[in-house]
Amino acid sequence: LHHFYICIIFIKLQSTGYDLVMQQLYHCLTGEIILTQTPGTQSVALGQTVSLKCKTSSYVSNYLHWYLQKPTEAPKLLIYRATTRQSGVPARFSGSGSGSDFTLTISGVQAEDSGVYYCQQGYTPGPVKTIGNNTKIYFNDC
Repeated sequence: LHHFYICIIFIKLQSTGYDLVMQQLYHCLTGEIILTQTPGTQSVALGQTVSLKCKTSSYVSNYLHWYLQKPTEAPKLLIYRATTRQSGVPARFSGSGSGSDFTLTISGVQAEDSGVYYCQQGYTPGPVKTIGNNTKIYFNDC
């Protein structure tokens, strides 16, 4: 018995760029969701408010999680299901968004917040790419 998949994509072309059409088709054919984080690197001053963006190439509902990794340490879960702070995470960290556009906001950045931030989608099971490119935050001398 042979199994096969049929991909059907309904997209309003007038409101969608060609790149998104290709990403949706790629996801349909491979099951892979592409995560894009911006900015790639950000230099901030202490006390500043910072917003990190994560865009998924396909709908993930609110199954988007944020992690912070420091050198020689395992990634630490900050936000799960888009908006819920993990126990022990300071209130200055907040998450928002749903569908395919998400934001991690750090209100009043502290020195200990420097590190590498990752978004992760948990919407699709199985061996698919789930981790976004990272965002590095470091502090300027001001």
